[in-house]
Amino acid sequence: MNYQHSAADTTPAEGGVRGSAADDGSASSWSFLTHHARVLVEIARDPEVRLRDVAASIGATERTVQAIVRDLCESGYLTRARVGRRNTYALHPDLNFRRPSEAGVPIGRLLQLFTGQPLTGPSHEHQT
Repeated sequence: MNYQHSAADTTPAEGGVRGSAADDGSASSWSFLTHHARVLVEIARDPEVRLRDVAASIGATERTVQAIVRDLCESGYLTRARVGRRNTYALHPDLNFRRPSEAGVPIGRLLQLFTGQPLTGPSHEHQT
């Protein structure tokens, strides 16, 4: 099979190919990134982001994002701290992916790809 496409075929929002299911409004839309990955990327971009804004950005409900953040905190990928009336988050980009096929790869590589910033250290906070 030949999967070639040009840069002009790529949609900015999804990195997908124009005319794909995600573009034509059909029910079969999918993405290479899970909501968990998208939440991590949004928090890497702004560790003081409101979960309401994350939800709007990734196309999920606020309740879903809250559950994802809880998962990520319980798994050690995030640490949440209360600052006044807001939460702030610290990433742990040196932790590896969970699936065996990616288990030797730190999540910081994915985050760096999407944020354009080097994320290192066991308790990294967003660099500006």
